[in-house]
Amino acid sequence: MLVCNHVSWLDILVMGGATGCAFVSKDRLGGPVAHWLADQNHTLYIRRDQRRNALNQADSIARRLQGRQPLALFPEGTTSDGKQLLPFRSTLFSAVAPAPEGVKVRPVAIDYGEAASEIGWGDEPGKDNVLRVLGRIRSTSVTIWILEPIASADRKTLAHCARAAIADALTSSRAAAAL
Repeated sequence: MLVCNHVSWLDILVMGGATGCAFVSKDRLGGPVAHWLADQNHTLYIRRDQRRNALNQADSIARRLQGRQPLALFPEGTTSDGKQLLPFRSTLFSAVAPAPEGVKVRPVAIDYGEAASEIGWGDEPGKDNVLRVLGRIRSTSVTIWILEPIASADRKTLAHCARAAIADALTSSRAAAAL
């Protein structure tokens, strides 16, 4: 399972292209075209409004992790503005606390470098963000930091360790770029 920070809708294209992963997604993606595209990559949908169903959602994730396709989770639960890493929600980490046999939990830092705040989605309406990002004149580099696996029998510890690893990678990358 890949546990990633979430800056933009571009993260889906970047991670899918680089790793071939499927995604865990909220069931409401904004329209039939977005759903159709997500379906083509075997997206696992969850209903975030049904907190009582969290155990079933974790079971669905655990079952999917037994397949060959890696599964990516954005535990922030939404996109950020690119300037900060949001808190990680720990509920869905129940699927990997402890991880099923043969499954590794790998934090992944998606790093747009100096362009992160330009790429970040934040509170901007989706269509506006897509048009703005696609309308940029200059290209954008993105680095995917696939970090060391983490393990714990506690979902909150997993969420904390994943967030800390991603934050460290992003901080180190930005510090190195400033040199």
